[in-house]
Amino acid sequence: MAPIKLYGMALSPNVIRAAAVLNEMGLDFEIVPVDLRTGAHKHPDFLALNPFGQIPALQDGDEVLYESRAINRYIATKYRSQGPDLVPTPSAKLETWLEVESHHFYPAVFPLVFQLLIKPMIGGAPDAAVVDKHAADLAKVLDVYEAHLAKGNKYLAGDAYTLADANHLSYMFMLSKTTKAELVASRPHVKAWWDDISARPAWLKTVASIPLPPSA
Repeated sequence: MAPIKLYGMALSPNVIRAAAVLNEMGLDFEIVPVDLRTGAHKHPDFLALNPFGQIPALQDGDEVLYESRAINRYIATKYRSQGPDLVPTPSAKLETWLEVESHHFYPAVFPLVFQLLIKPMIGGAPDAAVVDKHAADLAKVLDVYEAHLAKGNKYLAGDAYTLADANHLSYMFMLSKTTKAELVASRPHVKAWWDDISARPAWLKTVASIPLPPSA
């Protein structure tokens, strides 16, 4: 069987999101570089994998997928016998918190990570007004997380680590490398949850492959 191929840039949080679940399931895969800086994501060869020209894309034998969250559910479902069951069914909490991540957490955290971490890497300066707005937005979101976790939920979907937790890893990690890391550190239950999920061996393996600059 051909090896699983994950197309993208190793520093991309969306590529990292997928790599984390591939590692969690103990799968062998290779990251095939797609350099956004050179426009490789708009090249016909890549557009044949993802017609929207965005990373990541994943090739698993004859199957080709794009969108990191779809990739993760596919991997967690197809290979559930090879690792932890990340998508137990039925699970109302799982389905709810998968949606919370994509509709509430991500829209608030992405601009912060871009402004405070990615923009300086490409020679830009953070926009203080944008940072302040999205820091306030993320604070409100994380207040909901804090209340939920304080109710005896070790993980977002209850007592077991699931895809709802895994899908947060990449942007939580990037946030931890910014000046707004206190948004997590100041919320004891959110911090305990982050300390737990970020200590998983599969995540530590993922982090070791992230080419962060020395200053990050």
